[in-house]
Amino acid sequence: MQKYRAMQDKVMLSMESRMRGDMQVRFGGRYEETYCRKAARRLVPSLRLGKGGNIIDLAMELYHTQNVSEVMRIMNHSVIIHIQQPMEIRPEEKASFERIVVKELEHTALLSYLSSRGINSAIAKSQCVEIHYKNGVKHYFAIGFKNDAGGYELRNPYFKGCIAPKGITTIRNYESTCHVFEGFMDYLSYLILHGECDAVVLNSIVNLPNTLSILNEYSQICCHLDNDIVGKMATRQIMEALGAKCADASNEYGAYKDLNEYLMSKSMAFRQKGRNKS
Repeated sequence: MQKYRAMQDKVMLSMESRMRGDMQVRFGGRYEETYCRKAARRLVPSLRLGKGGNIIDLAMELYHTQNVSEVMRIMNHSVIIHIQQPMEIRPEEKASFERIVVKELEHTALLSYLSSRGINSAIAKSQCVEIHYKNGVKHYFAIGFKNDAGGYELRNPYFKGCIAPKGITTIRNYESTCHVFEGFMDYLSYLILHGECDAVVLNSIVNLPNTLSILNEYSQICCHLDNDIVGKMATRQIMEALGAKCADASNEYGAYKDLNEYLMSKSMAFRQKGRNKS
């Protein structure tokens, strides 16, 4: 029973940490996000209670409800115990950003990182900035993506976090369709693949309830969320809340975790084809 409880805690953390918008950082060469995802994939089959189904069904069973919105509300306010120390990182506790400088995106290391993710410099410079900051006694720099609240999502090859306040990012080109993305890498990937669009970038699943009124202004909504449990749960909530005008667009990258991973695979195939011709 104790072993079951420990496994349950790990799986629930992998869902809830993303729903709360916890910062995911890299320590000692390991990404917390990667650890959580592997834990969930490895442990889910042993948590089906003999009834079949997925982790959404498990959450409904644990919380005694069949309402997806209610499950997400409860999980957003719940507390999980028995968590290992590396999992307890919070942006407000561990990240103190000082001497913040926002400038044009131009650092070769950041542009090279984006290129490795399939994002060209023209698209990146049109949507992102470069942010230098001090955290403790050390100086850092990262790609910055501004949100509507005035904060920034931060990303470099070794770090994923944000400068508060955290919020969604809306992009308006006055079209009838709005595209929903979990993070800005997926939004940039869509621009590479399909061009400009009206968009809502959640920057965290926890921001989803704040987007429904905005999305309801559109005649059509396309959800490009992650192909994992939390992404599917979020897509399902949007579709239940806003009805038939919502579509799950994840079929485009059905064999991949998300839209950016799909773009990376296409970029790699294109480069390989070029090398073969030469």
